[in-house]
Amino acid sequence: MENESVIITKRLVLRPFEMGDAQALFSLLRDREVNRFLPWFPLNTLEEAKQYLCDRLVGRVSPASGFSYAVCLKPEDAPIGYVNVSGEESRDLGYALVKEHWGQGIVTEACRAVIEKMKAEGLPFLTATHDVQNPASGRVMQKLGMTYQYSYEELWQPKNKLVTFRMYQLNLDGQTGRVYRKYWEQYPVHFVEPGINEGGKE
Repeated sequence: MENESVIITKRLVLRPFEMGDAQALFSLLRDREVNRFLPWFPLNTLEEAKQYLCDRLVGRVSPASGFSYAVCLKPEDAPIGYVNVSGEESRDLGYALVKEHWGQGIVTEACRAVIEKMKAEGLPFLTATHDVQNPASGRVMQKLGMTYQYSYEELWQPKNKLVTFRMYQLNLDGQTGRVYRKYWEQYPVHFVEPGINEGGKE
C-alpha cells in the first residue's frame, strides 16, 4: 500500500480496499437499515462481499477507475464505512457507514479529506445525489460545501422503485457556473425545489 494512497485525518485513516476487508464489508452491506438508500440489495453471503470487493472497490485509486476508500477509525484497520468517487463523467461522491457510528460526523470528516484529494488530482467537479426520503445525506452534502442544483425522478434499479433524487454539485476548479445536467436531460420529470440552498428543506 503506497503512502500517497492513504489519507489521514484527526480520527480516521482512509486507505484503498484490500481483499482482507471482505468480512468488514459484509457486516456493513448486509445491514438492511444501512442499505435502505444504497443502490443495490443487501448482501447475503461473505462470497458476495468478496465479489463486490473485486468488482467495485479493490484497485480504485485513480481518476480513470475512480477512487474507493475504506474508512477506518484510528487505531483500528478494519473498515467501518467507505467513500467513493466514481470514474464516470459525473464524478459521483458516495458514502456509507455502519450505523453504530452514525451521528458522529465521521462521514463528513472522511468526505472533506477525499475532496481535498480530488482537488489535488485535478478533478474539476464532484456531484452527489440523495433520495428525498434521506435528508440526513443532504445535510452532509451541504456541510461539504456542495450546492443543490435540481431534483429528478428515476425508476431506480435494481430495486425498481420510483425515487426523487436531489442533485448537489461542488466545483473544484473555480468555475462556479458549471452545472452537471445529465440527469436533468435524461429524466423527463425534473424540477428545482426552492429554498434548499438556504436551508429550507434539508
